[in-house]
Amino acid sequence: MWKLGRRGIHSWQKLHAANVPTALIENGQNRVIDASLTLIRERAKLKGELVRALGGAVASASLLGVPLGHNSSFLQGPAFAPPRIREAIWCGSTNATTEGGKELNDPRVLSDVGDVPVQEIRDCGVGDDRLMKIISDSVKLVMEQDPLRPLVLGGDHSISFPVVRAVSGKLGGPVDILHLDAHPDIYHCFEGNKYSHASSFARIMEGGYARRLLQVGIRSITSEGREQGKKYGVEQYEMRTFSRDRDLLENLKLGEGVKGVYISVDVDCLDPAFAPGVSHIEPGGLSFRDVLNILQNLQGDVVGADVVEFNPQRDTVDGMTAMVAAKIVRELTAKISK
Repeated sequence: MWKLGRRGIHSWQKLHAANVPTALIENGQNRVIDASLTLIRERAKLKGELVRALGGAVASASLLGVPLGHNSSFLQGPAFAPPRIREAIWCGSTNATTEGGKELNDPRVLSDVGDVPVQEIRDCGVGDDRLMKIISDSVKLVMEQDPLRPLVLGGDHSISFPVVRAVSGKLGGPVDILHLDAHPDIYHCFEGNKYSHASSFARIMEGGYARRLLQVGIRSITSEGREQGKKYGVEQYEMRTFSRDRDLLENLKLGEGVKGVYISVDVDCLDPAFAPGVSHIEPGGLSFRDVLNILQNLQGDVVGADVVEFNPQRDTVDGMTAMVAAKIVRELTAKISK
């Protein structure tokens, strides 16, 4: 995936070097971007019209895939995750009902507006500054179709920045964020990449898009991660003290006085015994039931969410981690839809 993306960018650099008019290249890029956003817009409009016609929904989760993997510092396999998660959601090995009894087959509970065509856009030579804006614009298009709320399938964790930026911008103020992860992803600029998956929450906090950021499941953190956490007032809950913090974390109340709650779940928050299909295997993590207890007991208006860093290229043959990611998506759907 990474090689494909780099090849596309290099081909456009060669066009520049060959003195192909800049306007020609930019016009082509604009057409591809416009077509991409039009597809998201029209699918979101259709799904929103359907939900409104059926009636009775105050909030409805809508899947948006962002198959981006090139900002990963190690493996780029998360770019292949969105279709694998969808396949697991609807594979038929389990029913379409959440633990709390919501029916995923009801379009008022869950809809799908498709994927942002990340690779196709990058193949046109579009860089990350513009790509991040395209992702934000795509999220806003979903949110324009009330009562749809974005449930985003990554992709690496770099996508959380443009998604949260869009949610906060569309709602007109900061949100509270519950972030489940083995890592704080708050480096200022990891390996020189401001959009690195290890720097997404630095971009979120410096942008003022979150009032509170709670990070749960942390067990791989450097001195910079702790210093950045203190700088931005992040509430970091490390696994080494989870037994002490469990009661607090399983009874969270967030979002009062702000625009709601955003949830970001990096699949590697889980112990690899439950989710081996991740790029960064970090033993000593949360159990699956720990994660569900935290999510299901959370009190707050969930206005958006993402599930990131599932790497199908490292999953078991039977797709165990895909099913885990799918179950997280199902239960996040239950939190969002009402």
